[in-house]
Amino acid sequence: MVVLSKIYTRTGDKGETALGNGTRVAKFDVRVESYGSVDEANACFGMARLHAAAELAQQIERIQNDLFDLGADLCNPDIDKDAEAAYPPLRMTASQTGRLEAEIDAMNERLETLRSFILPGGSALSAHLHLCRTVVRRAERRCIELAAAEPVNAEAIIYLNRLSDWCFCAARLANDDGRTDVLWTPGANR
Repeated sequence: MVVLSKIYTRTGDKGETALGNGTRVAKFDVRVESYGSVDEANACFGMARLHAAAELAQQIERIQNDLFDLGADLCNPDIDKDAEAAYPPLRMTASQTGRLEAEIDAMNERLETLRSFILPGGSALSAHLHLCRTVVRRAERRCIELAAAEPVNAEAIIYLNRLSDWCFCAARLANDDGRTDVLWTPGANR
């Protein structure tokens, strides 16, 4: 359990922060950007959850917990030392991604067939979920950038990829199972 008895520490006042293994890095380090984008996505899900009915709200809450796990995973760069650690760090697992896939499959069964690209919007919940989707995509890009330079748990990137798909399906579900999606009309304003 995490105990936060003091919120400010003054240790970041000069533009550095500590990773999960204690290493100090610049606050603009790509690893910090990666888990910062995950944190931003989590905040977006919090806004979406305000508009969700009970079942979807529970799914979003599980996702928010997963995103904290993902942040913990990304903030600890010592993947190659996991096996020898006295307290192995929290890492994303295939079962978390599998749960998303099962939820996506269930949503897809209800959705109208997509015949056009859709504009982000429609209901308030759908608009918020589309925002979640785009922030998750950014987090995924940052994690891929990080993985090009340093070790990253592959499941973290897979989870983010699947999560953006989950957001897309949930956003369509929030638009009367896709029946009230706002369709893109190519060249409509020429």
